[in-house]
Amino acid sequence: MRPTVMLLLALAAGTAGIEIQTPATPKPPKGFTALFNGKDLGGWRGRQQDYSPDTEAKLSREELAAKQAEWNTDRDAHWSVDAAKGEIVSDGKGVFLATGKDYGDFEIYVDWLMVNHNGDSGVYLRGYPQVQVWDPENPREERNGAAKGSGALWNDNPDNPGRWPLVKADNPVGEWNTFRIKMIGSKVWVWLNGKATVDGQVLDNYFDRTQPVLPRGPIELQTHGSEIRFRNIYVREIPPGGQ
Repeated sequence: MRPTVMLLLALAAGTAGIEIQTPATPKPPKGFTALFNGKDLGGWRGRQQDYSPDTEAKLSREELAAKQAEWNTDRDAHWSVDAAKGEIVSDGKGVFLATGKDYGDFEIYVDWLMVNHNGDSGVYLRGYPQVQVWDPENPREERNGAAKGSGALWNDNPDNPGRWPLVKADNPVGEWNTFRIKMIGSKVWVWLNGKATVDGQVLDNYFDRTQPVLPRGPIELQTHGSEIRFRNIYVREIPPGGQ
């Protein structure tokens, strides 16, 4: 047997049974565009934890550029992409991950996975907290209402009915979940795994409750203390007067 043939056979034998993974390709629903390309963090910036959008809006161009450089350095230390699976990965530390583009009225789909128990995450809307994600079985968060489930506006005023989900719709920790979130003006609708958890409730300005949220801002992925993964992030901008 010639050496070339023997080499080919050896290579084939060595790779037998190995699954060849290829990068996942985003497939947005009709009318939506992909915010995550499945390969890198292009289009996403780091953003300091709980940094008021009102404060950021007042920064000069030079001040914002300096802060952004610092935030992006931190982003690269704690956020990464599992390109083989098409997933954004956070180690639960450092800055949050925000879109480079600001949005007014919009609808978004995002899948999220809490890798281990007792995680804490969420989706900030125009930079304001948040559509809550947590482990309903986390004993440390029981007093905060975690047992009611994810998918509500937990940072709203205590008397706001949107603070708690209409139903508990979480999949078990370690399984993927899907948010569908719509924001028009200051009102928010949320569906978790196809079930309505918030029905047109106002998102409070967490940083200054005497003021409404700004009309435009980034969509932001928040993680706090544990590995969280995201995928299939699709957005639809809603024109004035649209639904």
